[in-house]
Amino acid sequence: MKSRGDQEWIVVRGMGSISGLGGTPEEVYASYTSGKTAFTNLSHLGIDTPVALISLAAENLLQDLVRENPIYASLDRSVQLAILAARQAVAQAGWTTDEELPVGINIGSSRGATGLFEHFHADFLKTPEKRLSPAVSPSTTLGNVASWVANDLQAQGPLISHSVTCSTALQAFANGVAWLKSGMAKRFLVGGTEAPLTPFTIAQMKSIGIYSKFRADENPCRPLNKEHNTFVLGEGAAVFALERMTQQEFEGLRREKAVVVAAVGMGYERSPSKTGISKEGLHFQAAMRDALQQANLSHADIDAIVLHAPGTKAGDAAEMNAILSIFGEDAVNFFSNKIQIGHTLGASGALSAEMGMGLLFSHFNASRLQGTIAPDTIQPTHLMVNAAGFGGNAASLILTLLAKENSIGY
Repeated sequence: MKSRGDQEWIVVRGMGSISGLGGTPEEVYASYTSGKTAFTNLSHLGIDTPVALISLAAENLLQDLVRENPIYASLDRSVQLAILAARQAVAQAGWTTDEELPVGINIGSSRGATGLFEHFHADFLKTPEKRLSPAVSPSTTLGNVASWVANDLQAQGPLISHSVTCSTALQAFANGVAWLKSGMAKRFLVGGTEAPLTPFTIAQMKSIGIYSKFRADENPCRPLNKEHNTFVLGEGAAVFALERMTQQEFEGLRREKAVVVAAVGMGYERSPSKTGISKEGLHFQAAMRDALQQANLSHADIDAIVLHAPGTKAGDAAEMNAILSIFGEDAVNFFSNKIQIGHTLGASGALSAEMGMGLLFSHFNASRLQGTIAPDTIQPTHLMVNAAGFGGNAASLILTLLAKENSIGY
C-alpha cells in the first residue's frame, strides 16, 4: 500500500453548471440557501405541466453564447449547455487555453439532441420529399456533445459522448477516473447535459405514468413521497475538471482543502421490465458496495448521501431499501436537489455531485428531506452520490474532502 507521500489523487480542480439553480456558483449556492425552486408550468398538449427551466440569469448566459458565435445557434440546446458548463469548469481549474489544451472529455446525455431531432423530424414528416439539410445528421448525433466542447476549448485528447440513461454523468466520472489512473491522461472533463423539455420527451415520461400531477407552485417534485409519483423533468448541465495529482502537486495547491474522487462504484440487476426495478434496489446495493470497497471505506465512514430519488414511488423506495441494507439503522444525512430542479436525466448525477461539493465545503444551508440543516450542523468528509437508470444500471460516486498535511482535518 502506498504511503501518503507516494499517493496520487484524482482531484476535482473545478466545476461548472447551468440549471434552474443558476448559471454561476454564486447564484447556485444562493438558490440552495434560499430553497428557491425552478418549476414553472409549461403547456403540453393543452395541459399545464410542471417543468424546471434553467434560471433567467443562466438563460441570458446561453443567449450570450449564441450571439458570440453564429455556429453555436445551430447547435442543440443540450450542447450549448455543456459548452457553458465546461467553460466554467476549465476556468475554475485554472487550466490555460492559450495553447491547445491537453485534456480528455467525456460528457454524456440520456437523450442527446432531442430538441433539434424533434424539430427536423417534424419538418421531414410534413414534407418528406424535400431534401434534408446536410446539418441534420452531424447536429443530432450524440457525439457532437463532447466534440463541440472540445472545439470551443481548443482541447486535444480523447472525446467521448455516451448515454447510460440517468446514470450517464456518474459513469462519465468512472470513465474519466479510469483514464487518469491508467496514466493515459492527466486531465479529464466529465459530466452530463440534458435539454429534454420538448413535446415528445415530456410525452414519453407521461406515458410511463410517473409524471407529477401537481402544479409548479405546489412543490411538484417530492422525493421519497410514498403516496404519489412526483417525477418532474428539468434541464441543465454540470461538468467537472478532474486532474491526477501527486502528493507534492496536491500540497502545492493554493487552497488548504480539495475534493478528490475516492471511488465510482457500478451496479446492475436484471430488470423485471424495461422500466422496472426490484424492491430491494439490488443495483443500488451493488453500486454502493463496489464504491465502498474501491475507496477502502466502511458504511460508517459515509457522512451524507445525495440521493437519486427522482420522485417515483417504486424507485425511491427501492433506493431507500438498498441504503437500509448497506447502512442498517445508522444515521445518514440524506439530501436531494430534485425538490428544486426536478430530474435532469443524464445530467442529474453531475448536478447531484455539484450539490455534494457544496455540502463538503459547507457553501450553503442545504435542504434536507426531513427539514433544514445549517452549515455548521454537518461537515461531511466522505459523501456518496447515487444515480440509476433504465435497464437496471446504477452508479455510486464517493467524494472525499482532503486537507493538506499541515492543515487540520485530514
